[in-house]
Amino acid sequence: MRDIDGDEGFDRQVGRIAALAEPIRRALYRYISTEPGPVGREQAASAVGVATHVAKFHLDKLEAGGLLDSEYSRPPGRSGPGAGRPAKRYRRSIREVSVSLPERRYDLAGRIMAQAIDAATDSGTPLADALHQAAAEHGRHLGDRVTARLGRRRSPAAFGQAINGVLTDYGYEPRAGDDDAVTLTNCPFHALAQEHTELVCGINLDLFSGMLETCEGSGMHARLEPAPDRCCVTLSRDRQAGARAGQATA
Repeated sequence: MRDIDGDEGFDRQVGRIAALAEPIRRALYRYISTEPGPVGREQAASAVGVATHVAKFHLDKLEAGGLLDSEYSRPPGRSGPGAGRPAKRYRRSIREVSVSLPERRYDLAGRIMAQAIDAATDSGTPLADALHQAAAEHGRHLGDRVTARLGRRRSPAAFGQAINGVLTDYGYEPRAGDDDAVTLTNCPFHALAQEHTELVCGINLDLFSGMLETCEGSGMHARLEPAPDRCCVTLSRDRQAGARAGQATA
């Protein structure tokens, strides 16, 4: 499945898509995707009209790129003595690959909303409150990623670099200004934000607030500051808090 926590990375996703630009590779992938079970090299080669060694090369490239999975097994109906050794057979990976420019993360928005709906249904919590809680919880997961990047470094500058790195992974395209404010130049939920602006802006604000809650010592806070063609939330530094964090690590 697609890693919706951001670990896949834009470059890796693009690389997987690019692997299918090669015509033979694309034909092999399409053929294997339609088969009900794992496919051997000879079968795949015959299906697309290439030599077995050519098919092997491209199948292994698709496997290395995460588009195919493999196993060693015998063809159906062959078993027992004389059936031969198990051969490598391929099937389509369940991993989801998608690339959008600018980057969009509707999967993350969907997960937050689904969690909120489940919570509201199970507990009777008002849906707006459940959505706030779900977004903040996912934000705390982002905060855990920030602190994992930090290691033992806890200076405001280190926090800023780690936060920007995590937000880049999630498609927000952060841009730091001269005043220590961070503008998020892309909204990964753009289409939703166009139709449901207040709802999506609230999710973003709760998401970043949850992240910064976990990043104790960052000296940063999130605020709604809508503007065209960017995320409605900006991050800015509390200079006094940042100074205290710097003193604590001195």
